[in-house]
Amino acid sequence: MKRYTGLIENYRSRLPVSESTRIISLGEGNTPLIELHHIPRLIGKEVKIYVKFEGLNPTGSFKDRGMTMAVTKAVEAGSQAIICASTGNTSAAAAAYAVRAGIQAFVLIPEGKIALGKLAQTLMYGAKIIQINGNFDRGMALVKEVAEHAPVTIVNSINPYRLEGQKTAAFEIVDELGFAPDYHCLPVGNAGNITAYWKGYKEYFTGRVCANTPVMCGYQAAGAAPFALGEMVDNPETVATAIRIGHPQSWDLAWTAQKESGGWFDKFSDEQILAAQKMLSQFEGVFCEPASAASLAGALHDISTGKIPEGSIIVCTLTGNGIKDPEIAMQQCADAKPVTIDASLDAVKRAILDHI
Repeated sequence: MKRYTGLIENYRSRLPVSESTRIISLGEGNTPLIELHHIPRLIGKEVKIYVKFEGLNPTGSFKDRGMTMAVTKAVEAGSQAIICASTGNTSAAAAAYAVRAGIQAFVLIPEGKIALGKLAQTLMYGAKIIQINGNFDRGMALVKEVAEHAPVTIVNSINPYRLEGQKTAAFEIVDELGFAPDYHCLPVGNAGNITAYWKGYKEYFTGRVCANTPVMCGYQAAGAAPFALGEMVDNPETVATAIRIGHPQSWDLAWTAQKESGGWFDKFSDEQILAAQKMLSQFEGVFCEPASAASLAGALHDISTGKIPEGSIIVCTLTGNGIKDPEIAMQQCADAKPVTIDASLDAVKRAILDHI
């Protein structure tokens, strides 16, 4: 029986590793590409929509793709510690892969601005957590400064090996479909992912921008939308914590991806993003975290306006699992709380028959 051993082994020839490189892996990658059956019918449009569900990576987000490469290369270089600033997913991934490698992880997080599921993961993996009175952008600035004075390797997306790992999601999509989609829709925060996917598509098709590569569409929360606004945002705010970033580290690279692919950036309200999250859960059985749903919110808007034409094949990246942010999910379902009944057959029958 063939055993899946992780994305580095699967795409070794396309990644900067050698035969002697010690691979730090948790079996990441190989995530499902799920075709949506009900939502296209609900919106009444002839399109094919697939979601690349990165929430089924080992720590529940796409960050594992980049972290396996970043930590592998850090260990190869002799590093004994890694550091990152994070809104949650990066901290969880860094902590898990550091444990796997046998090195220490330090994470800077904004106090009170991280979803409970992500904080719980990072604590359980044993990372050294440093909370700051400031947002992600301030944390990122501090990480850069600290790395100049301490023997730690930065594993945020400014680390080029992060993008090397993340580009493999594009490889998987083409391998599964047999071609690239017409449009690829992503949530955008720090903008490493849209950069990495574009890199992956270009490399898959021999590095040339051609008819085989998709239009890249990046969607942000209205309160944290530097790309949609065309300028940095000093105090970003959104319930979609994973994209609550006002000073993206991959600013120039993401603009290149947008321009080369003929794509665009746009922004949506928290209400629109949460509606897409709930729609995806209740009509397709896919539970993603709020930030992930920005990709679907954007795709549905652009399909409805004709910006994405009928007949198109669309992939939406879902960057993280819904269990990452249980508080928001519970708030979304406040009108569907469990009812308490007598522990009797008649009571259970009545409860069932009332809903059939």
